[in-house]
Amino acid sequence: MIGLPLERSDIDALCSALPSANPSGPGEFDSWKLAGRTFVAFGGPGGGNRVSVKCADKETAAMLIDAGVAVRSPSFGPDWVRLPYATTEVAEAEHRIRVSYDTIRANLPKATREAL
Repeated sequence: MIGLPLERSDIDALCSALPSANPSGPGEFDSWKLAGRTFVAFGGPGGGNRVSVKCADKETAAMLIDAGVAVRSPSFGPDWVRLPYATTEVAEAEHRIRVSYDTIRANLPKATREAL
C-alpha cells in the first residue's frame, strides 16, 4: 500500500482496519459505514475510480479543493470531497479516511460511541 495509483483494495484495507467499520453496498452508494453512517463512499459503476470522504468542516474541504487535492463530492454536503485514485497517494487517502471516520464517530450519540 504505497505510492500511486491508489486502488480500491487499498481503501478497503484501510477501512477494514478501523474499529466497527463495515462495508455497505451495493446500493445507491458502495460505502464503508460506522454505526450506519457513511464515512467513505465510492463513485460510479462498480465503485468508479474515486472515493468520497467527509472532512472535519467545510473550510477544510474548500482548502483541499482549492489546492487541487480533491474535488467537490456532488452527492454529499459541502464538508465532503472526492479523491481521485490516479492522483491520490495512499498516505493521503489513509489520513483523509481516518479524519472522515473520526468525524463521524465524534458525532455519534454518546451511548452509540461507547457501545462500539
